[in-house]
Amino acid sequence: MFPVCVRLGAASDLLLSGSPVSIQDRDDDLYVQQAVVFIEDAIQYRSINHRVDASSLCLYRWYYSRICQWGLGLTIAALLLLAFVERPSSLSVSSDGRHRSPPWEPPCGFTESIEMVCLLIFCLDLAVKSYLIGWDEFRKGKWLIGYTVVLSFSIIDWVLSVSMVCDERLRVRRLLRPFFLLQNSTLMKKTLKCIKRTLPEIASVILLLALHLCLFTMIGMLLFAKTDDPKRNGEWELHFRDLPQSLTSLLVLLTTANNPDVMIPAYSLNRGYAVFFVTFSVIGTYCLMNLLTAIIYNQFRGYLLMSVQTSIIRRRLGIRAAFQVLGCRGAQHSTEDEQVGVDAVLEAMSRVQMKTYCRAAITTEVQRYADVGHMDREQFRKIFDELDKDRIKEHPPLPQYNSPVLQRLQMIFSHYYLTILGNAVALANVMCICTVLVLNSEKSTAERDNFLLEIINLCFILYYVFEMCVKIFAFGWRGYLSYRNNIFDGFLTVLLLGLQILIYATYRLPHAHWDPSSHLMSLWEMIRLVNMLIVFRFLRIIPDIKLMALVASTLLDLVKNLRAFAGILVVVYYVFAVFGIWLFEGAIKPPPEMSVISNTTMENITSNFSMECGTYEQLSYWSNNFDDFAASLILLYNVMIVNNWQAFMEAYSRYTSDWAKVYFVCWWLTSSVMWVNLFVALILENFIYRWDRSHSCSVTDVERIRYETSLQLIFK
Repeated sequence: MFPVCVRLGAASDLLLSGSPVSIQDRDDDLYVQQAVVFIEDAIQYRSINHRVDASSLCLYRWYYSRICQWGLGLTIAALLLLAFVERPSSLSVSSDGRHRSPPWEPPCGFTESIEMVCLLIFCLDLAVKSYLIGWDEFRKGKWLIGYTVVLSFSIIDWVLSVSMVCDERLRVRRLLRPFFLLQNSTLMKKTLKCIKRTLPEIASVILLLALHLCLFTMIGMLLFAKTDDPKRNGEWELHFRDLPQSLTSLLVLLTTANNPDVMIPAYSLNRGYAVFFVTFSVIGTYCLMNLLTAIIYNQFRGYLLMSVQTSIIRRRLGIRAAFQVLGCRGAQHSTEDEQVGVDAVLEAMSRVQMKTYCRAAITTEVQRYADVGHMDREQFRKIFDELDKDRIKEHPPLPQYNSPVLQRLQMIFSHYYLTILGNAVALANVMCICTVLVLNSEKSTAERDNFLLEIINLCFILYYVFEMCVKIFAFGWRGYLSYRNNIFDGFLTVLLLGLQILIYATYRLPHAHWDPSSHLMSLWEMIRLVNMLIVFRFLRIIPDIKLMALVASTLLDLVKNLRAFAGILVVVYYVFAVFGIWLFEGAIKPPPEMSVISNTTMENITSNFSMECGTYEQLSYWSNNFDDFAASLILLYNVMIVNNWQAFMEAYSRYTSDWAKVYFVCWWLTSSVMWVNLFVALILENFIYRWDRSHSCSVTDVERIRYETSLQLIFK
């Protein structure tokens, strides 16, 4: 399993070099190179099953270098972004067909050339990766086999497109592009495994939801059957006319998007009918849907633990392999010694690509064994525990002043009460802005007293400048900039001061006679910009409130470390957007520009048009369509929010066929049910852990435990 010490000098080496010392030196250098690569594999949680000869190691390190990986990532991004330029192009100001100007259409061969360059880079990537791991490992890798198949199919489809002079409507390779994003990320692969493990439990709850929906559909069709009295047929006519309409109405009610619209016609006749709808919502929306969230959370939490175990195993394998090859270095060492020289470890660590503070910490630990001159396997393993620790930033010492007066001022201005006073002043500034906005909400631009608000802002900004200056005096430049809150606060303060100087230089306040047409921005527009920056600056209070700091740090950690989940969401959106363009492009034609459009007029244009309350047409949702890629993404987002999503489903099923409902229901299940619940489970896991660990901590301690909850480290 692990590397063993063998003589690496071949017969050809003996012919090229007359001295056995040169062969030994080359072998020792190769051992160090192997150890360096194994340590880098351990740091990045990579597999150690790859070639370890000298040339392959150089190629391996080049392939996993930052420049190469960034280049590969940019290639994937460029390929995915082609969807915005390809026909149908999204390069127009508006997606509303009534106001949309003809978008720029790229000439045939423009996007195809870029696409072919990307595909050739992927071919090179596949070739290098296959060579490095060898044929045996390649056959075991399902993702690499899939990579080969998708790449081959994409090239064939590209050749067909070029041969048809870009006149084909269906480009199947567009549907396969997200695969390149998936296969390039270990994080996304592990997340997909998590989702795959959760699917059986999710399927059981969805089947229970389907049974619940069908059962209440049957009961509803029996309760609200058509009668001889037209006045009592409102519920039947609107929601329970036939089986598809009944299923659709209750499915939308399950998402609470049309509550209480479905209930009102029957409830108006008899309040007892409310029992049916309340029972349906309580069981479906509040029990089964929340049960689905609990199942996903439970499975996801178990997966996190398994992922940590897998990562630890990979890291230990890499460290053990590095120990083995370093033990082979030098003719005086044998494999039975189970020891490595300190000099060999220091030489290897000097070549490893890693964070500077981690290298410094590990080097310090290694130098503790300098007197002994060697390390055993357990000691070698323990020095790499520093990899799991994040750097706790220490603030520089306060500057020293000789004058007692300056020392007293430094003590005052470095006190925490100054920050509290600054927060109170910032709150007062925001309240003043809010008061002025309320008083001026009904006034026109000419009636607003912009100069009064400008003077108020000036007074507060001068205090902000004073606060920044005294903090710099108390902490020093380095000490002031060592606090992220001060960087945020200082940047906005300088920006506000610059805007104030610009306003006074432009409008010569308090002189009120100025010509708005002679300036790029009016005084009101510049004051609005200042007010927005002041309101944004008020966010400085977040780190000073413990619970708020905990919530904010959780959100920041999610933003930084949820690349895998964001990547899979991009994949899902991309695939459904491409499908939507294939199925519904140009299905809904907006009406011509008219001041008044009557229902009768539009019925003469199309029999599918409807101006009933709550419909796609009545709500003027014309900009939500599948006519280009960008518009498709926005429409899918609006459906994911589930507010009024039935308007889109009903419109496209009316303009195309009832089978369009299958597409929208699948998207609802994938996004709102599956993905949103997965995201909620992740937030719960992260927040609960942080809450348990920091419940008895101070504000500064909240940041000290951040490295222990980094999801990015878990998903390696």
